[in-house]
Amino acid sequence: MVKDSGPVDIVYLWVDGSDPVWRNKRSQARGALADSERAQIAPYGDVEGRFRDNDELRYSLRALERFFPQHGHVYIVTDGQVPAWLRPHPQLTLIDHRALIPAASLPTFDSCHIESYIHRIPQLSERYFYFNDDVFFGAPVDLDDWFWDEGVYACWSDDAAVAPGPLRRESDSLANACRRSIQWLDAQPPGVLQADYRHTLQTFAHSPRAMRKSVLLELEALAPDMFASVRSTVFRNWEKPSIVSDFVLRWCLANDKARMRSYSHAHVASGEAQQVSGIERVIEHLGELHFFCVNDTSDDAHAHDPRLLGIRQALQALFAKASRYEGYAA
Repeated sequence: MVKDSGPVDIVYLWVDGSDPVWRNKRSQARGALADSERAQIAPYGDVEGRFRDNDELRYSLRALERFFPQHGHVYIVTDGQVPAWLRPHPQLTLIDHRALIPAASLPTFDSCHIESYIHRIPQLSERYFYFNDDVFFGAPVDLDDWFWDEGVYACWSDDAAVAPGPLRRESDSLANACRRSIQWLDAQPPGVLQADYRHTLQTFAHSPRAMRKSVLLELEALAPDMFASVRSTVFRNWEKPSIVSDFVLRWCLANDKARMRSYSHAHVASGEAQQVSGIERVIEHLGELHFFCVNDTSDDAHAHDPRLLGIRQALQALFAKASRYEGYAA
């Protein structure tokens, strides 16, 4: 493990699912799949909500500037797209998929595939945070809450425990990622894992991911089968692993390179009417929440769905001040 006390960079994935050029690419890619390949797409792996841009990135960057102004370089990984409101800034770099992912593997619309490459970003810091664009810091960041000398901290989700056993076609991708990681760990010879390690059948919270580049490079060499598997996808596949969201953290736990801790957090799911009010918890406790997530689970709803508009209005009220990365205010 490389020890490092330097700047902590930020990496985002971002997509604008309303872009007609991108939509045509997605449609053609799906049409080119064999029937057997389409049958392998994970539940909710190709719905509008997975790719819809609700301006979360803009507000996540505002939260980043408010709560972690000392952050390092910001990298935004995209499929050749640029947010209309973004302005050039020396502390921000757009990374095209083509700069990270071999041409033979493109296009891909699976974030698990894309995020398996982000540790290869040139000049990326040893310690970095990886964000989906719907994740936000919600209180001033103390790096000691996220990193320790030999590793990182993470937290379990509030979801129910995952049922043990084989992968299941009907399961959500996080549950199957848990099972897939455990299968790989169980197959390792003695000495690869700490003797006292025991699996936890729980998924990890949808949170800022504290990462170490040296760990990803080590794992890429140690588990080429896992990386190759997820790097074969076009759309999220229910049988494929999730490297960043599960495997890395679980392997780190098995090797004393990660520790679990509790964070004050909130999760808002736009597709569940009772959860939209969860934004009220964010409003009430902003400044106390280590992080929060506003997950677009409205799937194929219209972009002007009142649930989505309500959340966007709430985010604008919470983070009204434009960040240094914006060309104009909302």
